[in-house]
Amino acid sequence: MSNTVVIVTLSLLVLLSPFLSRVSKIPVVVVEILLGCVAGYFGFLVENEMFKIIAKVGFLYLMFLAGMEVNLKEFGFAKSSLLRRTIIYFTMLYACSLTLFLYFNLSPVYLVAFPIFSLGMLMALVKEYGKNQPWLALALNIGIIGELVSIMALTILSGGLEYGYTREFAFKLGGLFAFLIGFVLFFRGMRILFWWYPGLKTLIMPHDDGKDQDVRFSMALMFIMVAAMLYLKIDVVLGAFLAGTFVSAYFKHKTELPEKLSSFGFGFLVPIFFIHVGSTLALDAFTDPHTLGLALFIAGAIIGIRLLSSFVAYSGYLGVKNTILFSLSDSMPLTFTVAIATLGYEANAITHNEYYAFIVASMGSGIVLMITIKILHGFFYPKKCEK
Repeated sequence: MSNTVVIVTLSLLVLLSPFLSRVSKIPVVVVEILLGCVAGYFGFLVENEMFKIIAKVGFLYLMFLAGMEVNLKEFGFAKSSLLRRTIIYFTMLYACSLTLFLYFNLSPVYLVAFPIFSLGMLMALVKEYGKNQPWLALALNIGIIGELVSIMALTILSGGLEYGYTREFAFKLGGLFAFLIGFVLFFRGMRILFWWYPGLKTLIMPHDDGKDQDVRFSMALMFIMVAAMLYLKIDVVLGAFLAGTFVSAYFKHKTELPEKLSSFGFGFLVPIFFIHVGSTLALDAFTDPHTLGLALFIAGAIIGIRLLSSFVAYSGYLGVKNTILFSLSDSMPLTFTVAIATLGYEANAITHNEYYAFIVASMGSGIVLMITIKILHGFFYPKKCEK
């Protein structure tokens, strides 16, 4: 399949997906995944290097936008009771995962996969509903913490599978902690620098900017952080995410920047990522009973432990309706589930059938939950369906 066909197909799918979403009332992210799946099945989209690179950039850009939703200087929980609930939530989440892991005698891949978080689908919900809704605001904060924990879990899993729990593994884990400490010091150092020289902010991103200097700086920072992650052999997602948090924290005077970057991302790069996700799945995997059964178990475990943990921790804070929406919105770790499955399969920690089950579970649950959230949100709040 030539690059020309792939480019034309991608262009048409990116163009058509909003119209199909509007007509079908299905979230646009779901439409993009389904279109990618169908186009891949009929051979219009194949896995080539160009398509893969663009999709990866789209994912990194999505994580950069996720980072921009956070202000590290203000991030936290205003109420100590909410902090306690969050500790209970994560404790329950990992306790339930450990119970399933031990009871069914599963591979360590499952222990990491069940409580994993990823902000990709959550950011699509933020785009559709806005982050002012209590269930989604909390889901975003929890998702941010969960993704940082997930990156550490991925590092531990990949290091353990690649090196075993040896000195090399300790060095890799130490590199991650060293980088995080270094970033915190850098963040604090820049706060002091900008306090002493406030004009630096407007020098980097002028108020009257006819050359899009703000966008150039943001993109440069994102790719520099990604390059640093590649050099340190740490998941590049962390670099893109932290670059977004830096821009969000120190350049608040550019009030139009988040919308400018978001429009470009969700209008072009991010849809290509979701289309690529759909194109990687063979539709035949949905018809194999064993694969489908295992996929239902994986998806059920991911959703079930979150529902249980959410009601224990947050039902008294959010109420029943918001707790349901919160737990479902945090139950779509699509991208990191795919990453874990790939790591496990390449290290022979899971079988080929299990690998496909993880892919089917992540994509299938993402599609079903996006639609379910839309239906439940319209049912719970009929006058608040629009952003």
